[in-house]
Amino acid sequence: MSEAGYTQATPIQTKVIPAMIAGNDIVGIAQTGTGKTASFVLPLLHHIHAQARKPQPKTCGALILAPTRELAAQIHDNVRLYAKFMNVSSALVVGGVKPQKQIRALARGLDILVATPGRLEDHQSTGAIRLNATDTIILDEADQMLDMGFIPAIRRILGSLPKRRQTILMSATMPKQIRSLSNDFLTRPQEIAVTPASKPIEKIEQRLMSAAGQNKRQMLVELLKNEPIERAIVFSRTKHGANKIVQHLEKAGLSAAAIHGNKSQGQREKALASFKNGSIKTLVATDIAARGIDVDGISHVINIDLPQVPEVYVHRIGRTARAGKSGIAISLCGEAELDLLKAIEKLVGKIPGTRPDGSTAPAEEKQANSPLSENQRRNQRRRRNGQQNNAQPERQAKSGRFNGGGRSNGRPNTGSNNNSANAGGQRSNARRSA
Repeated sequence: MSEAGYTQATPIQTKVIPAMIAGNDIVGIAQTGTGKTASFVLPLLHHIHAQARKPQPKTCGALILAPTRELAAQIHDNVRLYAKFMNVSSALVVGGVKPQKQIRALARGLDILVATPGRLEDHQSTGAIRLNATDTIILDEADQMLDMGFIPAIRRILGSLPKRRQTILMSATMPKQIRSLSNDFLTRPQEIAVTPASKPIEKIEQRLMSAAGQNKRQMLVELLKNEPIERAIVFSRTKHGANKIVQHLEKAGLSAAAIHGNKSQGQREKALASFKNGSIKTLVATDIAARGIDVDGISHVINIDLPQVPEVYVHRIGRTARAGKSGIAISLCGEAELDLLKAIEKLVGKIPGTRPDGSTAPAEEKQANSPLSENQRRNQRRRRNGQQNNAQPERQAKSGRFNGGGRSNGRPNTGSNNNSANAGGQRSNARRSA
């Protein structure tokens, strides 16, 4: 832990670690960026060390399921980091790559298998992996698995496990379907919630900008040029839209890359590597592809399209303000997105800024019960004064840090009235790309 730079446990870690060591089933409700990956990996390693049991060929002692390749890869990286001085065998099983190397790793038997549901079921169907010896299963980002349409697969996988096992379910939100999954497959689970479900982290400064009658891509160019950005993630609703945004930014002389379900695994890894090493400052992503991006110093999240599901807004802006740091989330809202904005604000409260209908919400309305730092208050006063003088808002320098845990495809092309009609296609596309 010292080598990994860990000095103090986060709230989710202080609660989940002892509960897991005690052998309890757990339902954990925690936002991204709270250190939840370590909260379940560390006690899992403790359990493996205490058992000192060699896994049989084509079996795994523990299974960690994640909705996307990026999140699964990040979890596996953390497993290897935390187990650096232990003799623990692990493997990553995800789609988008040839299966032969995965099959060879599974053949030896594993202490920990990290997988996405689709590729795991592929290997189950060929007999490359059996789950009859798995005594611990962890479902990470369960609400995202629901959104991607993976719940039937999750139910099949859980049904193939031994009845005597420990089951951990981690989720940022707790919709009815996830609660039902918990009721069906967990035994007297201990529920641990360290933050209110679906509420933004207090240290994220949220802003709203009207895009009525304006070119959002050009607005984005101006933001990226004028904001003191260390690194920024820009969210697009569609894969095609993400590509168009990157092209527009590059024409404006700004370095950027896209990550979404139509990109190959190699392309996604290259884009992430460039984002991490600073060769590009802007990563344009679809919602599913962005889950599990672990990059230090994400100072800004920019929503060029508002999400169709309000809870997704919380997930998006949670890419910044990681590990106790602060960050900025800016949303560009067009006239056709007013209904989406209303749904988001019903969940998180009024977002300061100007709406397409000309109305405004002052900064004081933002999370009225949440304490703001003196710097945040001073910056808000400066922006208000600047707006009164018809001047540009003053630049602000904030940085976010990201220590947690991914994501593979875009949302359907939209309009607030198309949500239900598009839901089936969205989930089908997500399953294919993960």
